[in-house]
Amino acid sequence: MRRVRPGTQASRGGAGSRAAGEERALTSVAAGDRFRGEEPGDTPRLWHVTLSVSGKEAPLPEVRRALEQLAHDHPFFLTSRYAVDHAEIRYWEEARDLHDAAAVALRLWGEHRQTAGLPPWEIVGLEVIDRATYHQRIAEGYGPPPASPVGVHPF
Repeated sequence: MRRVRPGTQASRGGAGSRAAGEERALTSVAAGDRFRGEEPGDTPRLWHVTLSVSGKEAPLPEVRRALEQLAHDHPFFLTSRYAVDHAEIRYWEEARDLHDAAAVALRLWGEHRQTAGLPPWEIVGLEVIDRATYHQRIAEGYGPPPASPVGVHPF
């Protein structure tokens, strides 16, 4: 695959290529301007995700094994709590914005259902907060306690 600067087209001799001797127009960039890919909003940030799922009862050992497999498969996995008919998963997601972090979180359970052997439960709750908000809540004493110990635990 050939890489091309953003805003330019790859020349492959097609309709978009220049004729022999034709000069390419140059554009200037004012001092202090940034390339769009360097905008602060495009920089990945950490988001704390709490995903709640529930459904028909499943054997506790199977739920635990499935959540342990999910923890192995998913990076940034922090902790999960479970019972026979519901579970809560908490982890850090790296994403450009809240929309991206939430989209990944909403796909997590379904995409790993087969590979991890997760119960056929549905997502019933989702909270996505940025890192600063998470730490502010902890400092003020009203947020979820820091996940300790990390891992898979019964409610």
